[in-house]
Amino acid sequence: MIASLVEPYGALIVTAVIAILFVAFAREWRSPEVSAAVAVSVLLLLKIVSVDDVLGVMSNSAPITIAAMFVISASLVRTGALEAFARWVTAGAKLHPFRTFLLFLIAIAVMSAFMNNTPLVMLMIPVAVAMAREMEVSASKLLIPVSFAAILGGTMTLIGTSTNILVDSVAQRAGMAPFHIFEIAPLGLVVAVAGIIVMVLCRGLLPDRTTVSSLMSPEQSKKFVLEAVIEDNSPHVGKQARDVAAFNRADRQLIDVLRATFSLRRHLNDVVLQPGDVVVLRTSVAELLSMKEEGDLNVPESDHMQALGARSSSVVEVLITPTAGILGKTLRHLRLRRRYGVYPIALHRRGTNLADRLETAPLEVGDTLLMEGASEDMQRLVEDYDLLNVSQPSERGFRRGRAPIAIAVLIAVVFGAAMGLMEIAGLAVIGAATVLVARCVEVDEAVQAVDWRILGLIVAMLAIGVGMENVGLVETIVGAIAPHLALLSPLFALGVVYILSSALTEVVTNNAVAVIVTPVAIGLATSLGVDPRPFVVAVMFAASASFLTPIGYQTNTLVYSAGGYKFFDFVKIGAVMNVVVFIVSMVMIPMIWPF
Repeated sequence: MIASLVEPYGALIVTAVIAILFVAFAREWRSPEVSAAVAVSVLLLLKIVSVDDVLGVMSNSAPITIAAMFVISASLVRTGALEAFARWVTAGAKLHPFRTFLLFLIAIAVMSAFMNNTPLVMLMIPVAVAMAREMEVSASKLLIPVSFAAILGGTMTLIGTSTNILVDSVAQRAGMAPFHIFEIAPLGLVVAVAGIIVMVLCRGLLPDRTTVSSLMSPEQSKKFVLEAVIEDNSPHVGKQARDVAAFNRADRQLIDVLRATFSLRRHLNDVVLQPGDVVVLRTSVAELLSMKEEGDLNVPESDHMQALGARSSSVVEVLITPTAGILGKTLRHLRLRRRYGVYPIALHRRGTNLADRLETAPLEVGDTLLMEGASEDMQRLVEDYDLLNVSQPSERGFRRGRAPIAIAVLIAVVFGAAMGLMEIAGLAVIGAATVLVARCVEVDEAVQAVDWRILGLIVAMLAIGVGMENVGLVETIVGAIAPHLALLSPLFALGVVYILSSALTEVVTNNAVAVIVTPVAIGLATSLGVDPRPFVVAVMFAASASFLTPIGYQTNTLVYSAGGYKFFDFVKIGAVMNVVVFIVSMVMIPMIWPF
């Protein structure tokens, strides 16, 4: 019944669903994978796609390949395979800043060609912050280049980014021959070189923003937290905590009041002190913390407090990663003080301090939290929830002895794909299984390393792609635009496809663009009587070339808050990057893949 009613309007309905979905992506009504899942649900209800269609998508090789590459990339991180490089660039930043900066970008681009961009950028953010400190420049001078170099490097091989794998999968479904792992390398190499030259020559377009991480050296961030109980005879009893002079000296700051183990921090301005309350003070004056032999503290008697203890604490900046275990949760719900003994100080999102929503804002990818606590407590929090300490490189215990195995597995996967021994999906699965068996990465770490949000989005978008096929939407779109482009050169049509893909990528997720635009590009090329391969390559590169905004590509989102950037900081240098990559692509694509 529903199918018969919907059938005459199928193409129109799917167009409307995709349009609304893209608006949802751009306006961020919900996370991309949730919005895409809702769109698939609508198509299921309207019988435009069947349950078998959706289940059939699960057999697509792209999500499997991407998940396996996430695991292999995690093995490189967990074994410390890149640790020596991080130490080298940090050490060389002070002596040879320009040369080190250039080699840093080149190395990121090369590494990004063979491992997932997101974990690589997460690993390099604290390295860039440490480099900036050594070079005595703002971290904002380095973090955008880190993201851009990873994006550029991802275009050099088929496994360099999930977008490449996804476009190849969609093209194969349309009947095209699969891409070789290094088929796009000549174009990707030229694009990467051109992009790095732009970043070096246009360094003046990079902003000089101040971040907590760039301001504070590890020594400067060190403070002490003192806990003291209010005694029965204390004159502070009955007073508002904020009004007590002893808590508001130059060498002390009140950060919390504990009553029966419950934190009153959210209502600190209204707290009236009672006997037994524990006040938590921040101080950097070591003399205040002179210890008795048994480990207690000497607090001046005039303060009428009995010291319970003190511990060294640090103020650090923590980045919410795509695989963080606290995504979507609030600080109020997490109760980090009770669980870890750390205190959230500020929450930054896209250049904005969410001071009034510190406790209630659901945490999102790219948010940065300013936290205070003992270094061991902070490290435990970071490890438990897979967060990123922006202030310094990871202190996790590396399995260094297994690093050669992780590197060998990656080389074997690349070599096997280059020699055509097996499809990339099969090689990637074997590689992932090998690093798990060799314990380069533990099973729970591997599960945490996979960005399930991206995989969910890809599966949902592939199902929407099936819906486009079922209603003939691709043919309808091609039939509408092909007559107008037939009078022009194939190069002009190629430019239109590239610009459309690039523009959409800046406002919606690149994987969604890949699934929607690739079949249209293939259909357009076929109707024009030319080889569709150059058009598919144009989509592949344009969907990855997201430099203009901080929301078009996940690595841009990660460095957005970490670098203290404003939205238009990306626009200034990103516009130049987009133009250069477009020109290089339009010149090189027809040379490598003739029409």
